[in-house]
Amino acid sequence: MSDARGLAAEAVESHVRAFFAGHSVEAIEFDLGPERREAIAGVRILVVAPGPRSDSWAYVTAGCWAEMEKDGHGLEFVMTAPARDQRFIELTAMIAYYHCGGHQLGLEHSMPIGEPWVPGSACDHLLVCLPYLHGPDLEYCPLPEGHARILWTLPVTAAEIEFRRSQGHEALEQRLDDAGIIPTDPFRASVV
Repeated sequence: MSDARGLAAEAVESHVRAFFAGHSVEAIEFDLGPERREAIAGVRILVVAPGPRSDSWAYVTAGCWAEMEKDGHGLEFVMTAPARDQRFIELTAMIAYYHCGGHQLGLEHSMPIGEPWVPGSACDHLLVCLPYLHGPDLEYCPLPEGHARILWTLPVTAAEIEFRRSQGHEALEQRLDDAGIIPTDPFRASVV
C-alpha cells in the first residue's frame, strides 16, 4: 500500500476513534483469501464496542477510500450489530470486497448477502443508507487528500428490496421509520 493510501486509512481510523471516544476500538486486518486479497489489500475492519455514543456494536471499514477514491472523494461503510461476532467482521470485509472488487456501492444501493444476516434472520440483503444512527459527524471524514463519506449498511429483507425497486428508496426508508424497527435486531419482521 502506498504511503498516501496508508495515511488515508489511518485518518479514517483516527476519525472513527475520535467519534467513538470512550468506546473500545479494535483494528482488525481481515484476509478474505488469496483471490480477493488484492482488491482490499489495505482495508482494516474497526470493531467498536458499545459505549457512551451507542449501546450497539459498530463495524467500520478503513481503507475502502484508499482503494477506490476518485478526485479525493470515496466511501467507507459502517454496520451496526447487537454483539461482537466474527460473522459481522466477515460481513464488513465482504462489503469492502464487494465495493472495491468491482460493484462500487453508493448511497441507496443494495448488496445481496447470499444467506441470512445471522442464522434464522429474514434479512439477507444490505441497504446502503445515510448513517442515521450516528449522524453527519461520523458520516463526513476529512482526509489529507479529500474526504471519505461513511455510509450505513442496514440489513433488510428480499421483500424490502423488491418494495424499494418498485416504490423507491425514500418509500422504503419511510416504511422502516414508521415501523420503528430496531436496526440491530436480526429477527425483526419485514416492513412489507
